[in-house]
Amino acid sequence: MKLLLALFLAPLLAHAEPAIVVRASELKAQPATDAATVTQLAADAAVDAGERSGGWVRIKTSSGAEGWVKMLSLRYGGPGAGKKGDTGLTQAINVARTGASGTQVTTGVRGLDEADIRTARPNPAELKKLESYAESKQDSAGFAESGKLKAQRVEYPK
Repeated sequence: MKLLLALFLAPLLAHAEPAIVVRASELKAQPATDAATVTQLAADAAVDAGERSGGWVRIKTSSGAEGWVKMLSLRYGGPGAGKKGDTGLTQAINVARTGASGTQVTTGVRGLDEADIRTARPNPAELKKLESYAESKQDSAGFAESGKLKAQRVEYPK
């Protein structure tokens, strides 16, 4: 039974998402800037994006080349993605049909994967080092005064 379930789910796990290369980029053999370059990718090249490792995404080109590109070099598209001039009706129908809105969410955690975040532990030595960079309020005020900077209150928009 487990084997049957694994065979059924395997295609879903290996699913590639259509994407576009937003700027000319190097396709790397490994997810690292110093890895061997497989080929050059032209801007606007269509690719299939797969697994992610830190700030890198494994892709496959239409010519069959496979490798890694930086995550920020890709723009995702495909089922549910809005098109230029789309009124939104098509997107709503695609969401209902496929369950995908085509919206890509990116967080500010670069170079960390889920396991790194889940197993993160405090590092008191690094925190102490970080705190050593702080300036006192008096030193900050003196610096601002030397640059002829003046405090100004700004109201938040309502």
